[in-house]
Amino acid sequence: MDLGSWQTQLRKGAAELVVLALLGRKERYGLEILEGAGEAGELVTEGALYPLLTRLEREGKLASRWALDEGASHPRKYYRLTGEGERLLAEMRPVWSRFHAQVTAIVEREQ
Repeated sequence: MDLGSWQTQLRKGAAELVVLALLGRKERYGLEILEGAGEAGELVTEGALYPLLTRLEREGKLASRWALDEGASHPRKYYRLTGEGERLLAEMRPVWSRFHAQVTAIVEREQ
């Protein structure tokens, strides 16, 4: 596996947590989610985001609504966490923290 493939797999594995965490802060539309994820680097790509949002909505983790914002040329679809999505995010956070700490401890350990 080359470095690019490995990075893709890392992003794919973290994308759901990133999206849920961003929506846990406030309701957002797709481009806002991409921009929020992009603040820390390219964690979620546009090509991966919309299928992920569709799946999470189908699973009942997200709800959405259409709105025509002032000054916008077309309606935007806003996403928010449902109760089930909030529960999932709450369960994922400590798992991520443990995983991150374990990997960091190994990777940064001096020989």
